[in-house]
Amino acid sequence: MAEPLRIALAGLGTVGAGVIRLVEANAALIARRAGRPIEIVAISARDRSKRRSVDITPYTWEDDMVILGERADVDVVVELVGGSDGSAPACARTTIEAGKALVTANKAMIAHHGLELASKAEAAKVPLKFEAAVAGGIPVIKGLREGAAANEFERVYGILNGTCNYILSTMEDTGRDFADVLSEAQAKGYAEADPAFDIEGTDAAHKLSILAAIAFGTAVDFRSVETTGITRILAADIAQARTLGYVIRLIGMAETDTNGDGVERLFQRVQPHLVPFDHPLAHVDGATNAVVAEGNFSGRLLFQWRGRR
Repeated sequence: MAEPLRIALAGLGTVGAGVIRLVEANAALIARRAGRPIEIVAISARDRSKRRSVDITPYTWEDDMVILGERADVDVVVELVGGSDGSAPACARTTIEAGKALVTANKAMIAHHGLELASKAEAAKVPLKFEAAVAGGIPVIKGLREGAAANEFERVYGILNGTCNYILSTMEDTGRDFADVLSEAQAKGYAEADPAFDIEGTDAAHKLSILAAIAFGTAVDFRSVETTGITRILAADIAQARTLGYVIRLIGMAETDTNGDGVERLFQRVQPHLVPFDHPLAHVDGATNAVVAEGNFSGRLLFQWRGRR
């Protein structure tokens, strides 16, 4: 078998710990499918002393995650820190400039710096992979770029934040108020202590801007996403929607339109929508993500994954 692919992990939160468990549990399967073993050789995070759900003692610790890509024994850096500024983009730039491949689940970084990083990766002739930046375990980016590559997409939309979907579907099932369900979501780990990034729609907007760029072949344009969160949704709104045959979901949607003047424009928005009972997204509940892409030949494609956010 070929030499191992040696990876370094930057970030050891829920996702980073999950990567370690996955690589350890499925080592033989991964090696068979990849044609070579995958080996974690170095790790880094903001706080070395923090208690974690996995044993990190077998791996070399780096206090400065930015230098992970410069290590001679690393082939790929997997960035799972999160955030659009600070250590995450610094680690990404250093990795690419060192001629190493970068894998990231950081939607905020891709939304804000994706074009810059893609240009750097192209110049350095190294891979930049960001499949997990949108909808967690759903292979939606690969599906749009490869599986449905021959289609012209009319629109792409979906439930892009599991925290909001958990809150709205729980309000729907129980009749409880927003604040009460938000507290429950925080207690269960579905929402952060400061939930603004999720409930105000910013997280979904980051993901939508990436999806739109893939589906419509444009540059990532996060600043053009019109964004409204779910903080003003009342239990009474949800009850009234139900009587009319709808559920309320936070939907991110990107579509093109000419506005009647013949000039095609891309419109992106994240906002609460009335979703009719007979639409697939009406039945997506809990902390679930779902993406719908409508192609001119494929028709409606639905990608769905249950995750934390």
